[in-house]
Amino acid sequence: QVQLVDSGGGLVQAGGSLRLSCTASGRTFSDISMAWFRQAPGKERDFVAGVYWDGNSAAEDSVLGRFIISRDNARNAVYLQMNSLKPEDSAVYYCAARPGPEMFPLKEKDWYPYWGQGTQVTVSS
Repeated sequence: QVQLVDSGGGLVQAGGSLRLSCTASGRTFSDISMAWFRQAPGKERDFVAGVYWDGNSAAEDSVLGRFIISRDNARNAVYLQMNSLKPEDSAVYYCAARPGPEMFPLKEKDWYPYWGQGTQVTVSS
């Protein structure tokens, strides 16, 4: 079992920044691949960015150059630094975890068995 607690959302003006955090417990964090997804009202939960257990990462095209995912194995945490925020970035952001050092489709939400409770990000225009 992996328990996830995500935080850091809030209300920000367009062009501003936020940093989301997700802490994990229950398994050896360095063996866990982590990702951030987001879900706007009435829409699917979509991949934002992810990082494999070995540090390799990927991000969705619309956030490249604006969002940065990072992990701190010493703190059992993954972060999403979000810069140059746009109103269309507004959503509930969820962190997700897949234990076990293995390769899998990082962007596919069905591969993640563990999820945080979500944190709301609202970007005003």
